Amino acid sequence: AAAAASIRERQTVALKRMLNFNVPHVKNSTGEPVWKVLIYDRFGQDIISPLLSVKELRDMGITLHLLLHSDRDPIPDVPAVYFVMPTEENIDRMCQDLRNQLYESYYLNFISAISRSKLEDIANAALAASAVTQVAKVFDQYLNFITLEDDMFVLCNQNKELVSYRAINRPDITDTEMETVMDTIVDSLFCFFVTLGAVPIIRCSRGTAAEMVAVKLDKKLRENLRDARNSLFTGDTLGAGQFSFQRPLLVLVDRNIDLATPLHHTWTYQALVHDVLDFHLNRVNLEESSGVENSPAGARPKRKNKKSYDLTPVDKFWQKHKGSPFPEVAESVQQELESYRAQEDEVKRLKSIMGLEGEDEGAISMLSDNTAKLTSAVSSLPELLEKKRLIDLHTNVATAVLEHIKARKLDVYFEYEEKIMSKTTLDKSLLDIISDPDAGTPEDKMRLFLIYYISAQQAPSEADLEQYKKALTDAGCNLNPLQYIKQWKAFAKMASAPASYGNTTTKPMGLLSRVMNTGSQFVMEGVKNLVLKQQNLPVTRILDNLMEMKSNPETDDYRYFDPKMLRGNDSSVPRNKNPFQEAIVFVVGGGNYIEYQNLVDYIKGKQGKHILYGCSELFNATQFIKQLSQLGQ
Repeated sequence: AAAAASIRERQTVALKRMLNFNVPHVKNSTGEPVWKVLIYDRFGQDIISPLLSVKELRDMGITLHLLLHSDRDPIPDVPAVYFVMPTEENIDRMCQDLRNQLYESYYLNFISAISRSKLEDIANAALAASAVTQVAKVFDQYLNFITLEDDMFVLCNQNKELVSYRAINRPDITDTEMETVMDTIVDSLFCFFVTLGAVPIIRCSRGTAAEMVAVKLDKKLRENLRDARNSLFTGDTLGAGQFSFQRPLLVLVDRNIDLATPLHHTWTYQALVHDVLDFHLNRVNLEESSGVENSPAGARPKRKNKKSYDLTPVDKFWQKHKGSPFPEVAESVQQELESYRAQEDEVKRLKSIMGLEGEDEGAISMLSDNTAKLTSAVSSLPELLEKKRLIDLHTNVATAVLEHIKARKLDVYFEYEEKIMSKTTLDKSLLDIISDPDAGTPEDKMRLFLIYYISAQQAPSEADLEQYKKALTDAGCNLNPLQYIKQWKAFAKMASAPASYGNTTTKPMGLLSRVMNTGSQFVMEGVKNLVLKQQNLPVTRILDNLMEMKSNPETDDYRYFDPKMLRGNDSSVPRNKNPFQEAIVFVVGGGNYIEYQNLVDYIKGKQGKHILYGCSELFNATQFIKQLSQLGQ
């Protein structure tokens, strides 16, 4: 990893320590692990599943992992490790487990800090059940966030509607509701920094939800640092990470500074998978289209097979190509396939060496003289088969994405939106695309129109707007999101100028004429081979200003907080004048893979600098439009 310890690594280490009864986990200890059961709630499950596979859990001695609120049988001779949120119902259920004497001993780990009164509830239950000696440890883990990449995290997945864009921007939200939303976000961010082992310098825009988060987070960090005896930022956790010399910058950004990007059609692999497929916590669920043509007339259509694939850091192809433009991905899958085909004979040969095609006598006679051959076969066969598994996986995923691109003309949408967002002259009218029955779904058309509406310096005249609305309605669009965006734009206009997306001089894309070779799995005819030009999106631009200490009207009045300073001073004057090496960008109100990818591409050019991207929830355009629609009703 580029950074000394990525957030993924740190959270994984913390989880392994917890599964090891809160003792640091040593890799090469010989003996068997202590067998135990893991009891989690949905929150715990979401935190663990992107980081540890079932096999890794097994290696840590976890024989069973069960949901807290499922029917669980007693296993009286086994220790149980709990990993749950400190909620009322979870604690009731844990007390019930103690009363029913389900396990030999109990290691209680709370994802987020448990309150004094709830802790007393557990103590009382343990007393009543005479199980005090069995409760071995009670720990606050401060792990209330989900890490999806080395450099990306999201606050929560369960109950995410509590902190959604819609929740924060509801016109009828009460102050107490808003407080709750902000406290939820701050609790997770606090956990994030405890796990990171660093106290950030905080910058945020004024008059937004991001500012409310900043004020509360500053206060919470400050209170924790004051209480020297119980501070979570002292001793062994600190200085172990990459932040021993310099503190990171936390930039809190409000989603409202850029509503176009989350609606944007995209062209890079990971962002496309998230946009058009069911991709969730690093797992993609595909419906395999079963052929219609071979079923007799009038037969019931076959049930679609659902297949799910994990796209993990171990997957080299994914790591290398998740940020690549789609045509490049299709080409690379094809190349991998061809290089595997060349090795297929090798697989057959290895199988025959190992006597795996049903030759028993052969296998025995071979063992004596072919040991060297055999050992090499044993080591290279699994590797080749794993390669084959990954190729099949990406062939299926990329084919599914390609079907969407072709059926919906997503390349056309992507290119047209890029032109709108970079203020380039448009080659065909927006009305034509909206009215073209073959171009995209009603939602695709709505996304395109909203981007146009958001990005326009001059709002379209009432007459034009009516014409667009008619075309959208005829195309089957729901106009609610536009209602909301209209109000938002009127309000944002009073507050500030619209966000700009790069400059007008660059041609955003050139077309590559080279068509892929004809023997390819991926027939790309008709799909434009678009190349990307690095243009910083608003979030990246804001980060660049603040990280590099550039003066810019867009960010000059951002507030500045340093929780380590004894007296909090409200100023936008940074005390630190040096550029930062490490930064965390956090979007209050939801983020997406387009923004994440844009930041990753931006930092590639900066030697020795690292950024992390976080957001209160991760949504794709479909989920975002739904929220806008509810707000517009």
